[in-house]
Formats: sequence, structure tokens, C-alpha cells
Amino acid sequence: MKAKLAILTIGVVPVSVVLPLLTEHISEQQITHLSLLGKMSREEVMEDYALEPGEDSLPTLLNDGKLAYVSRQKIERDMQALVEVLDNQEYEVILFMSTAPIEGLVARKSILLEPMRIIPPLVASIVDGHQVGVIVPIEEMLEFQAKKWQVLEKKPLYALANPVWDSEETLIGAGRELLARGADVLMLDCLGFHQQHRDLLQKTLDVPVLLSNVLVARLASESLV
Repeated sequence: MKAKLAILTIGVVPVSVVLPLLTEHISEQQITHLSLLGKMSREEVMEDYALEPGEDSLPTLLNDGKLAYVSRQKIERDMQALVEVLDNQEYEVILFMSTAPIEGLVARKSILLEPMRIIPPLVASIVDGHQVGVIVPIEEMLEFQAKKWQVLEKKPLYALANPVWDSEETLIGAGRELLARGADVLMLDCLGFHQQHRDLLQKTLDVPVLLSNVLVARLASESLV
């Protein structure tokens, strides 16, 4: 059975929560998941990807459940190398599951799906002028948001809640804060959020909620038809 879809991640991402969305057209056996840092120890990661002068910091979750701040330039270099390996193995689709500001990834034969490139214009077409409230997992990600969401008609509002270590009450509180400030659509902008988080917010706050990993997984699934 030929593998069709490769899921590529930087660190630890709960890929299992999107598998049901991806297996509508192919079997799970045709899906490969490859993580650049996910199986490395913290010591190994910092030895190979530590920041050097002039490099940009990139936060990523490691398998010890904690964030590491690594070099974005080194990550981009090695992610491109992984894309080339997968491309040469003739996968139909390479799904880069990350909302990090990674640029310059290129595949020659495979369809390369990148949330940073795909999600903002897709969300802009869905919300159509509504005020979006974006929930991000850590404060360090806020500096990337203005450029990411510049396609929206209205400048988005932001609040913090982390899907890994924050409680449901914290998530609901972040949503309430955004609604109080004028948001009428919420965006969960982290691939660690899953459908339970979306359903919790929609039920509790009675507001439309968009979910990054659902949007990109649906697109990947349709690309495999």
C-alpha cells in the first residue's frame, strides 16, 4: 500500500487529534508522521539548534512537555531537507503542521500545505469583515501575529490560552475577554487546540469558533481525493 500523505512537524504536536479528519479518503496506514525535534532530548536539541548571534528565536514544544527556544534559521534549513526527502519519496501531499513563521519551504513534486501561508486568506474569506479574536498559546507568538493576519479587513484582537497546560476555565476566560472587547468570531490559532476546545467555546460562549488544524486537515484530505 503506497503512502500518500506525510505530516511534518517541528516539535511535539498532537497529530492523533487530526487523524480522523485525514482518513476520510485514505487509510491511516498511508499516512507518515515525521517530527524534526519530537524524539530528541532537550540536550540534543540545544546542541544542534541553539540560538547564535543574528538568529531569530522560535519557541517549540519538546517531548518533556516544555518549550525550547531554538534557532528559526536552523529549523528552516533542516525542515527543507526533510521536505526534499519526502518529496523524493513521491508523497502526494506533505502537510507541514505548524503555525510557526517558517519560510522558504519548497517541494518540487508533492503538494506542500503550510498553515502560515494557507490559513490567513482562508479565514479572511470565511469571516468576511467580522471582528476576529485570536487565541494564541504563548505570549512569544504575539510578535508574529500582526504580519500573519494583515489580510483581515479588521485588525484582530488577541488573548492567551495554552491547550497543553492551561485549564478549560482559562480558555473560556480568554474567549470571554475577546468577546467583551468586541470580537464576534474566535480563532484558535495553535495546532495543539482540537475539536473539544472548539466545541467547549461554542457551547459556553455561543460564538463561532474556527480551528487551525481542522481547516488545514480538511484541505489536506480534499487534496488526496
